[in-house]
Amino acid sequence: MRRQVLIFVCLLSFSSVFGQVSYSVPEEMAKGFLVGNIAQDLGLNVKRLKFRNGRVYSSDSSEYIELDTERGLLLVKERIDREALCGDTTPCALHFQIVLENPMEFYSVTVEITDINDNAPTFEKNEIKFTISESAVIGAKFDLERAMDLDVGTNTLQSYVLKPSDNFLLKLHNQADGTKNVEMVLQKPLDREKNEFVSLVLTAVDGGEPLMSGTMQVLITVLDANDNAPIFSQAVYKGTVAENAAKSTIVTSVRASDADHGLNGMITYSITNTMDEVRHMFEVNEKNGEVRLIGRLDYEKKKHFQINVRARDNGGLSDSCKVIVDVIDINDNNPTINIMSKSTVISESASPSTVVTMINIQDPDSGENGEVQCVINDNNPFVLKSTSKRFYSLVTDSDLDRERAAVYNITVTCSDEGVPSLSSSVTLTLQISDVNDNAPVFERSSYEAYIVENNTPGLSIFTVKATDADWNQNARVSYILEDSSINGVPVSSYVSVSADSGVIHAVRSFDYEQIKDFQFHVKAQDGGSPPLSNNVTVKILIQDQNDNPPQVLYPVQTGGSVVAEMVPRSADVGYLVTKVVAVDVDSGQNAWLSYKLQKAIDRALFEVGLQNGEIRTIRQVTDKDAVKQRLTVIVEDNGQPSRSATVIVNVVVADSFPEVLSEFTDFTHDKEYNDNLTFYLVLALAVVSFLFITCLVVIISVKIYRWRQSRILYHSSLPVIPYYPPRYSDTLGTGTLPHVYNYEVCRTTDSRKSDCKFGTVGSQNVLIMDPSSTGTMQRIQSEKNFLDEPDSPLELKIAIVIPRLQLTSKSQHQG
Repeated sequence: MRRQVLIFVCLLSFSSVFGQVSYSVPEEMAKGFLVGNIAQDLGLNVKRLKFRNGRVYSSDSSEYIELDTERGLLLVKERIDREALCGDTTPCALHFQIVLENPMEFYSVTVEITDINDNAPTFEKNEIKFTISESAVIGAKFDLERAMDLDVGTNTLQSYVLKPSDNFLLKLHNQADGTKNVEMVLQKPLDREKNEFVSLVLTAVDGGEPLMSGTMQVLITVLDANDNAPIFSQAVYKGTVAENAAKSTIVTSVRASDADHGLNGMITYSITNTMDEVRHMFEVNEKNGEVRLIGRLDYEKKKHFQINVRARDNGGLSDSCKVIVDVIDINDNNPTINIMSKSTVISESASPSTVVTMINIQDPDSGENGEVQCVINDNNPFVLKSTSKRFYSLVTDSDLDRERAAVYNITVTCSDEGVPSLSSSVTLTLQISDVNDNAPVFERSSYEAYIVENNTPGLSIFTVKATDADWNQNARVSYILEDSSINGVPVSSYVSVSADSGVIHAVRSFDYEQIKDFQFHVKAQDGGSPPLSNNVTVKILIQDQNDNPPQVLYPVQTGGSVVAEMVPRSADVGYLVTKVVAVDVDSGQNAWLSYKLQKAIDRALFEVGLQNGEIRTIRQVTDKDAVKQRLTVIVEDNGQPSRSATVIVNVVVADSFPEVLSEFTDFTHDKEYNDNLTFYLVLALAVVSFLFITCLVVIISVKIYRWRQSRILYHSSLPVIPYYPPRYSDTLGTGTLPHVYNYEVCRTTDSRKSDCKFGTVGSQNVLIMDPSSTGTMQRIQSEKNFLDEPDSPLELKIAIVIPRLQLTSKSQHQG
């Protein structure tokens, strides 16, 4: 055993190892034969080899070689036959990999399979026979069969030996492919009287160790001298055969005789044609002289065959004759339709008898098999006329109308008169050219398209499509935007239309809050002369986009006043403090508002209704709660992305107004009004005192006060600042609101004369303080016994107007 070890190791970043090991093993080794010590050759520890799950990996070699992980050895797994594995390919090798895991390593292994002399030269036949006349001349050559040896190199076939060598010599001729032709050459005349049969042994010897050989017997029969040649009974034989005759059909028989006896009188027949296809079409029985068909005849290619037949005896004497074979035609060819000239387009104004196509018909069959008649399919305004034999003309038979049929598929069918009849057909496509007699027609009677506001100018909105039943230029449609105006502005300032494609583009950016939809007309005009046209109405619908933030209507946020909601300390859980009212000029879900408490001094005291914006208490008010509470409410819409607005709500926790006075100064500081703290405190005290006295007067003379109040409001020249508070009716003192409530503020051009309608107010206090004024404070307190009077035109309990008065009205109108 020869072993070669060559290892290349390369360490990569992922710890894979590549190596190569080569071994050499003779073929035909038994199972378990040692190929090599792979662990030693690779420098691997045997335990490491087993621990890391070493194994052989190969797509085609793993069935021959196995890895013994216990000893680190490569062993023969199955007997290896080099000839079966590689044939005559050299060198013959197995390629596989040894794979280790954790970390992954693999090594390439090559095992060369060396040849041993395990195959002897063999002949295809055990014996070969020759019949040689005793009159054969010296130097006559006879080819012998070659032997085959599956081994390679020196183990393969090397030489031949012929024994005995009394009458014949052995000659070898080298070939280009490395093989040798073997010839037996007569060197001494044969003598039938001395030996009628000669037996030789041809031995093929290889070059292996030990030498191996194979033998074949050469049996020679010596014939008597032949002095009579065969003679045919006639010089020319004739036969007929149909062109569709099956193979092995007997065409005719030839016969020759020989005056010799024995082997000299035995005749062998053969065909001697070499330059034509006769050998591929016919064969002759060498014993009885029957001529048989072996190929496929075609009358149209060849109608007659001449076969040269030779009769030869065993001595080599011969005679020859001719066999004339006539092929009989059958109807096996379909007619062939040839288009000589044709028109693919014809005007619908073409007159009858206009020639459209010229057709030539060919059928290679003969007689009736080649006679052809042609017809066309029905329901066509055409007719097929025969101009001469095998020529036809396709002409128009009536007026054409493209609107009824723009394309005609005319099928021409030609049939011969053979039995059975064969036919062929061809379909001619003829287009009818048109005059411009059809206007374009839109796919729809009207169109609607949608575009999102704030679009980019030039954006493609959608496409109008019109079709014209005409053809070519007459069907080429152009799109035109009809002149019109939208709100006094030309429609061309809004949209444009592509003349070729009908694509409508936005010329400007649309604003849903300014225009929600508009419509215009598009004209489709064809390219005929004169052109025809049609109109369609297109309606564009603008889709809203969330481009407007919510607007807070109540509480009104002004820079010059502080509005505070008062909550009594006796308020129960769920007490309605106030309600944040906001609107969004967007539409749909972009206008769906939600309210959240963003910031508060005491988050555990108040909550904001997510959907209605109501600010309620979530626990009982205690004495420990701060009098001043400041809430920041964020209002968000449901658009994507969402927009929001914030509002600050000031709440005073107190049971009476005097208790609140000390907190007003703090509110004014929050608004950054720092003019004169002492002045505002004195002013607040004066206003509270004045309000207290006024309340007593109002209780005594409420009727007089109402009349005076209505007159003051009517003649007042001060501007009224409207806002839209929620309905504050607190039923049963629980602070809950009815589910249905609306807000209404009436305001005319002359706002100071506007009527304000106030709804029922229940147990609600609103404090307004304007730091920029001289200490204006208003208190509006409702009393249930006054509100129950049906004849009250104005349900206002307390209203005080001083310079720079801001009138805060809680107005509502239900239903």
